[in-house]
Amino acid sequence: MVDAEQKSIKQSDISRITVKDIAVEAGVSVSTVSRALANDPVIAKETRERVMRKAKEMGYRPNFFARGLIRQRSGVVALFVNNITNPFYPEVLVKLSRRLQKMKLHTMIFTSDDGVEDSVPALQEINPDVAILLAATMKADYLQEFNDSNTPVILFNRYVAGASASAICCDNTAGGRLVAERLAQSGYRHLAFIEGLATASTNVDRLAGYLEGIAASGLPDPVIYSGGDFSYENGYAGMRQLYARDQRIDAVFCANDIIAVGASDCIRRELGLRVPEDIAIVGFDDIALASWPSHDLTTVRQPMDDMIDCVITEILRFQQNRSATPKQYFMPGELIIRGSANLADGRVNE
Repeated sequence: MVDAEQKSIKQSDISRITVKDIAVEAGVSVSTVSRALANDPVIAKETRERVMRKAKEMGYRPNFFARGLIRQRSGVVALFVNNITNPFYPEVLVKLSRRLQKMKLHTMIFTSDDGVEDSVPALQEINPDVAILLAATMKADYLQEFNDSNTPVILFNRYVAGASASAICCDNTAGGRLVAERLAQSGYRHLAFIEGLATASTNVDRLAGYLEGIAASGLPDPVIYSGGDFSYENGYAGMRQLYARDQRIDAVFCANDIIAVGASDCIRRELGLRVPEDIAIVGFDDIALASWPSHDLTTVRQPMDDMIDCVITEILRFQQNRSATPKQYFMPGELIIRGSANLADGRVNE
């Protein structure tokens, strides 16, 4: 019992060790300890090693928030996400977090069902080096609050017109256009589209490109189901509504893969039809389940790794200069042909 209490006391003492304590034990100034712990080359190697050795002996654990106040950099990257149920974004979070860890940056994740505006006060308290918005919708005036606090913002797979923020996106307009052109070339004539969240730039651009491709191919306007979100349930309900409106539909482009899976299930289970023989389905994102045999989904693959590379590039730029001019990156997607649409054989369905 006594040993346990002593151990608890020792652990408590360790948690309160400060750079001042280390300075006293090492016989140097507090500023020397701070610089040595930061591996500052100005400090002599022998002194730096003595400080590091003493810090280890004393069980020192750095408080990165306190260090951030001194260095005017928190070492924190704030990630905002409000659509974590879409498998695309958890994969991005994992890959991006691992890259940030290698850069010795700390990650803080904020989630919300409706948006990220409620998280703005918390963000201002921690003063991150950079704020990254994934799958988030945010108005330009809220982005201005970040700018007012001198926090650089990176929008991932989103952009806000007129906002002072870097944007890193798949070229969603080109992706939508590519889908329409390939469907038309393969003989599909009665096209449809199931929207995601109407205000999301990804949805807006994918639909815009799809409409451009359809018009360029000389096909009639598609039947569009709108008013939903990026969910499986929206895909299922949307497919039901589309077919009730026009039973000639032979191909449906969906705003993302989750919607596409919902639409496919509706076709098979409720409408009693076949994919792709009766109705072809195309998604967007190329999440892991798109390649599963049960879905075998034709989709547009986002260049996730290249997009994350750009995020890292922007973080490094903003670390050098928090006032650096924001940049926009639009990267081409890749059409991945699988079994949910006959795009390779030029199928004709008049």
